[in-house]
Amino acid sequence: MSNLNKWIVRGCFVIWLAILFIYLKEPPFNFLVLNTFLAYIPIELSFHIDTGHPRNGLIFWVLILIWLLFYPNTPYLLTDLFHLSLLNPYGTNGLLRLNDIMWLKFSLLLISTLFSTILGMWGLDKVSKAITARLRVHQLWFKHLVIIFLTILTSIGIFIGRFLRIHTIYLFLTPEMFIRPLINMWSHPAIIFIGLLTVVQLVFFYTLKLIGSSQFMNEMPSKK
Repeated sequence: MSNLNKWIVRGCFVIWLAILFIYLKEPPFNFLVLNTFLAYIPIELSFHIDTGHPRNGLIFWVLILIWLLFYPNTPYLLTDLFHLSLLNPYGTNGLLRLNDIMWLKFSLLLISTLFSTILGMWGLDKVSKAITARLRVHQLWFKHLVIIFLTILTSIGIFIGRFLRIHTIYLFLTPEMFIRPLINMWSHPAIIFIGLLTVVQLVFFYTLKLIGSSQFMNEMPSKK
């Protein structure tokens, strides 16, 4: 992504956050302003991660760690779609209501989710390439293994945020809050949730890769 496109993305997020603040100041959808902002942080961080950048190894891995801590906030928005039920979309006749406010809030939530998730997946691809290059492992299977591993960790992060209600910021403020809930969270429903969210993200990611490049399996142009 060119520097110009990065600034376009930044500008779009600033404008979009302002729109969300104007139209969703009142509960129950005011959460979307904060969640969209948190979803943007790993996107911004991915702008500064690339193959061979940062050059300093310590700074590189610290930046990767910070990105990983914040990245679950991006696909987390997918689970926010359940809040659409708060709109009471069905009328007494069992059909969807034709209500302008309802469809406006639907559009705001959907745009935030899709825009952030697509850019987040682009960042995941960029970060996985940077990690693979930094480790000097050039086999394609290893890059896909990194993607799957990061996605599993992301699903765990989504579970922590959605069901344990522990925000990323708490890790820096009160890290001791993480230890006991993290130990006690493992159950059959939790594992199923993490597995399903991993599959959802991977389907999303590889569909975007497939659309973006017909040669995504080998990422090499075909020879004629």
